[in-house]
Amino acid sequence: MTAFVLVHGAWHGGWCWHKVKDRLESMGHTVYAPDMPGHGEDPQPIAKVTLDDIVRRVCGTMDQSREQVVLVGHSYGGAMITQAAEYCPGQVKSLVFLTAFLLENGKSLMDMSQLDADSHLAGNMEIAPDQSTASVQPDALRDCFYAQCSDEDFDFARKHLNRDEAVAGLATPVKTSAPKFGSLPRYYIECLKDNAISIDMQRRMHAAQPCQRVYSLDTDHSPFFSTPDTLAKILSRIAA
Repeated sequence: MTAFVLVHGAWHGGWCWHKVKDRLESMGHTVYAPDMPGHGEDPQPIAKVTLDDIVRRVCGTMDQSREQVVLVGHSYGGAMITQAAEYCPGQVKSLVFLTAFLLENGKSLMDMSQLDADSHLAGNMEIAPDQSTASVQPDALRDCFYAQCSDEDFDFARKHLNRDEAVAGLATPVKTSAPKFGSLPRYYIECLKDNAISIDMQRRMHAAQPCQRVYSLDTDHSPFFSTPDTLAKILSRIAA
């Protein structure tokens, strides 16, 4: 069996993985689903969180495992696991990008998101006057993130979501190299009905940095809620 570290995206917390975590653990895997700094139950003020803070949390979580881990990143979590893999490549068995930002060296999440003309987030985000945080209009949350999810899952997510996300991490370019990040096996799970990161953008990213295999889910930005059984089976298959 395999150890997984599941890394959530912007505004979310480790709570978003609870269905997938339960399913993977029932298969015999070990699963870590930490809150990143300033998210979930972590008390750090969100406005001060940097990408480096987040990467240290990811690497620290991998340190808890006695074996190499399958490192899974959702959405913004793709940038997080990319930089963590560069810092701690020996701890990573493989990387999985779940409808995530798969960034080339020197690129930031903001660089890529600004090129995504089909994303529904573009007109529904608000930057704080001091430029430190970004938020999503409440009435756009369902359409952007949870379009295929049940009302129960949407209500759960809405109660747990951060209001704000730190802009610093979103704007920080990743720094990677061929011997470290570039040497690790990577997989992409694209979501065909994602309104936050369009399918065209997902495919643009995994075409630029080819993966061992690309899986497709006919669902929204939150497959950990909308299709947890299928997602857990894919992750287990990747780990085999």
